[in-house]
Amino acid sequence: MSETPTELKYASTHEWARLEEDGQVTIGITDHAQNALGDVVYVELPELDQQVNAGEEAGVVESVKAASDIYAPVSGVVTAINERLEDAPETVNQDPFGDGWFYRIEPDDVADLEDLLSAEGYLEVCEDDEH
Repeated sequence: MSETPTELKYASTHEWARLEEDGQVTIGITDHAQNALGDVVYVELPELDQQVNAGEEAGVVESVKAASDIYAPVSGVVTAINERLEDAPETVNQDPFGDGWFYRIEPDDVADLEDLLSAEGYLEVCEDDEH
């Protein structure tokens, strides 16, 4: 069974969002998503200072099996990208909720996080995907 930390919020498109102490939101893909993708070989991240909108494409992750769009779980301006993934995309497989994060945003409205799924709700989405 995939790891699904309960302190995070989730999108049904398999991204996670973590509210940081400074009010920014860190975003990555879930353990379930990286397992389904297989070995990640390339990650395309949004540009710094780019406006991303909830539900819209904000990047791409490619594996030996497939390429998959990364969607923004909430709207905001990109304040940081994980440059480590340029040289070590496999970090997404090794630590999807830690060092494998993708980018951080200054959210337009932090309350948008409440529209995302809890860990329990996300696990139900994953179970539905498997049936």
